[in-house]
Amino acid sequence: MTRRLISSGSRFEAEIGYSRAVVCDGWVFVSGTTGMNYETMTLAEGALAQAEQALKNIGAALAQAGASLNDVVRVTYVMADKNDFEACWPALRAAFGTARPAAMMIEAGLIDPAMKIEIEVTARQPA
Repeated sequence: MTRRLISSGSRFEAEIGYSRAVVCDGWVFVSGTTGMNYETMTLAEGALAQAEQALKNIGAALAQAGASLNDVVRVTYVMADKNDFEACWPALRAAFGTARPAAMMIEAGLIDPAMKIEIEVTARQPA
């Protein structure tokens, strides 16, 4: 079994004890990812803008793993308010319209009340 850890550089990874992504035997497991811009340490306003940034963060982790959004086979969306989900659809369709992964959306409280969405994905590295 091969296992490689990928970090986004977020201080929370070391403080909490997790990785942005784990690559294991061709699979890429990306942790729940919010709309935090790690370069500026800012959180965009609104669900759509946060979804777009979360997808950029996920795309960067997948690229480090040798994969892309087109390799995603499973996605879970966690919304602070389920009524914001439809506003995110354009970004989600742009990201996953080709891959069309199995998906699930749940409504739950997120760690920061300003956070609107958190996205977790599983991908398979291309052969």
